[in-house]
Order: sequence, then structure tokens, then C-alpha cells
Amino acid sequence: MSKQYISPALVICIIGFTIIHFITYFFHVELLLTLLIFFGFGIILFGAIYYGPLHLKMPLGLFLTGVIIFLSVDTSFLAGMREGLLQMRNMVGLLVVIPMVSWVLREEAFLESAISYAHDFVDTSKKFYFGMVSFTQIIAYFLLFGAIPMIYQFVSMILKDEKGEAWERYKGTAILRGFALSVLWVVSIPSFAYVVEAMDASLWKSIVQGLGVAVLGTIVAILFFPLENRKYQVNFTRGLQHEIDEIMRHTKNKQETKRIVREFILLFVSLFGSIFILSAWINMELLVLIPLVILMWILCYYIVKRRLYKLTQIASLYIKEEMASKSYQLCVMIGAGMLIAGLTKTGFAGWVVNSLYALEAVAPFINLLYLLPFMVIILGFAGLGPLTVMVLVAGILQSIQLPYAPELIVLAVTLGSSLSILLSPVIMPLIVLSDSNGLSSFKNGFQFNGVFAVVLYVLVMTYIQVMAYVTG
Repeated sequence: MSKQYISPALVICIIGFTIIHFITYFFHVELLLTLLIFFGFGIILFGAIYYGPLHLKMPLGLFLTGVIIFLSVDTSFLAGMREGLLQMRNMVGLLVVIPMVSWVLREEAFLESAISYAHDFVDTSKKFYFGMVSFTQIIAYFLLFGAIPMIYQFVSMILKDEKGEAWERYKGTAILRGFALSVLWVVSIPSFAYVVEAMDASLWKSIVQGLGVAVLGTIVAILFFPLENRKYQVNFTRGLQHEIDEIMRHTKNKQETKRIVREFILLFVSLFGSIFILSAWINMELLVLIPLVILMWILCYYIVKRRLYKLTQIASLYIKEEMASKSYQLCVMIGAGMLIAGLTKTGFAGWVVNSLYALEAVAPFINLLYLLPFMVIILGFAGLGPLTVMVLVAGILQSIQLPYAPELIVLAVTLGSSLSILLSPVIMPLIVLSDSNGLSSFKNGFQFNGVFAVVLYVLVMTYIQVMAYVTG
């Protein structure tokens, strides 16, 4: 069946599911909940037709496994289907709204203005490396893993005459490490937001803790840079200064540059600050609060800029040309929800707990916090993306009473996600980077970042174990 006929049906299901999800969160209407279930099933059904079963293997596999579990356990099949299709409703709403943040980022030359404004602070290879790692984390707040190709293209535009493996390693390791560190603290990244809510952890404690670790990881990355690139015998600073001088010669309106930079800072602070403050003052689930804040933030931006006409154009284009093609993750979430709902009807969580405690009995010096990152990494190497892994792992941990502070569990799980991003050649961040720089996923991952990943694990796990001992 042609995509041109399936695409509108898929889009209607996505929009219908999202709108009804937010309505029924505040007003319990049984008829609308039933409609929500049908739209959820429509997303997975039309998604399978749109992508084709072979391209939707993982979501369909998760979904069908959940269905089989419900057919084999002593529970109502229809009640199980209802629970499964609604299990991840918060995540579907979040994933539909978050890509809209990029609309604002495209309105001005924010990246170009930032480098022009801060040229004195990035005029050596180490400073520029620090800038790439740090700025990738900030842009990830707006674009998620879309920050990787955007930052890569932007940096390549600056370093347009600098070629070779040495420069590709310089750019690639900084960008990938920056994104890997962002999953430890950036609240708009769905995997972080989900595990914070699933573990019922304090948002501000999780962010501050993750940000502290991200700062430590950034410092380690900078210390690694000269050691890793010594063999290339390339003067990165000289090449960088030549390219920056070239950019500055073409920068004319410095007042306009300052205005755009101030606007970017205001946008970041307003989005981050509003989510942070409202989460403390309003009794609302984080996965519901974030998309609602984002929608209001976007609307306020276009109202202040007097560009509401443009917002309607962008929204219309997004619905017509992009929404259906970005529905893969929505199908994954619905499939994962069905599997998680099915597993809660079995003794799977208890089996996991007993296995972990049995391992602790054999090796008393190992506790669950040591193992959580490896659970995430193993699933990452199986081809499951960070969000899917986080949903499955946190879904299991949700049903387990663990003797640790929830913020430490959040850090342990997100550490696994971070390491998976650095190493797994079969998940999107490394695939996107390899597609951008032309190097293999193995080289961008294990070869360039293997030692860094080991050091990051040791440092963060040392902190986790010390805190677990102190608070225990």
C-alpha cells in the first residue's frame, strides 16, 4: 500500500493520541480513554504498514512479545491490551512535542553568532575542544541526538580546510563525548526524564548530580585530548587560529551578534528554568509537564517575535512532511509499553532480583549499582537505543524495592546509557556520527573512546559507591 495513503492515517493517529492523552490526564473521560487506545493501536498498525514489517522489527517484536505474554498468563487479554497500549502514553506525548524545540533554534544564526562572540575563549585547541564538548550538551537540550550532525557540520564549516583522521578524531570524540555526557543531566532528553520519573527521584538532585558528573567527564575528555592525538603530530592550535581569523574577517555586525547570543542564553535559561521551577511547585508528572512547558515556550517565542504566521506554516509543514517519518520511536514506545505491561503479570522482575542477589552472594563486594550500567550497555549492543533500553530497565526496576537512594539508581542507569552511546556501533548516535565523518562506527566508538569510557565508569562508579555507603 502506498505511503501517500498510509501517512495521513498515521499522522491522524499520532495527533489524536497526543491531544487526547493531555486531555485525559486532567479529565478522566472513559470514552476518550477508549479512543486513546484505538489511536495507540493505530500508530503501531499504520506504522508497520508505513515502514514495512522488516524495518519495524524491534517495535513489532516488543509488541508481539507482550501480546503473547498476555495470551499465556491468567489475566484478561483485553484488560492487558488496554494496559499495554496506555503504559507509555506519557512518552508518546513527550516524543511528539520535543522535536518542535528545534523550530526556535532555526530562527536565528545562534551557532555562528556564538563562535564569533566567543572567539577569544576558543582560540586554542584545548579551549575549542572544551567548547565542542560543552556546547554539544547545550544544543542536545534542544535537538537531542540531532545535535551530533548539527555540531559536526558547524565545526566542519569552521575547520573547512583541516582534513585527515587527526582532525576527524578531534571533532568526533568531542561531539560524541559531549552528547554522551548530556544524557546524565539534560532534562529534555526523554531517557533521562523517564528514569527520573520511574524511580520517583528528585529532579533537582538528579540534574545537579548528573551535571557534576558531566563537568568531571568534560575535564577528563580535555585531559585525554593531548594524549590521544600526540601520535598524529598535528598542530591543532595553529590550524584552528587560522580558521577563526578567517571567520572574524567576515564578521561585520558585532552588535547583531551580541543580540543573538543574548537571545540564545535567554532561550536556554527560560526553557530550562521554567521546567526546573514548575516541577518543584506543581504536582504534575515530569513527562507531562515537559511537553506542556515546551508548547507554551514555543508559543511565547513566536508571539514575542510577532511571527505567529510563521509558526502555523512550520507546524503545518511538520505535520504534512515530517511527523509520519519520525514515528518509529513512537512505535518503539508502544511496543515497549506492551512488553513491560506483560512482564508485570509474570514473575520476571522477581527472577531478575533473585539472580542479582545470587550474584551478590557469590561475590559480596559487587552490588546492584555496579551491574546496572552493564545491563544498559548489553541491551545497547543488542541494537536497542538509549530510550528503549531506559524504558525496559527502569520498567523492571520500578517493581523492585532497592535499598539505594533513587538519585543514585538514576545516575547508575544513565551512566550505562552514556557508555552505550560512546561504544555501541549499532545505535543512532554512533551511526549518525559515522555517517557524518566517514569513519567506521568501530573506530569512532571503541577505538577512539574505549579507554575514556573505562575511566568514566571507574570515576562515576567510585562516586556512586561512596555515596551509597554514606547514605546507607
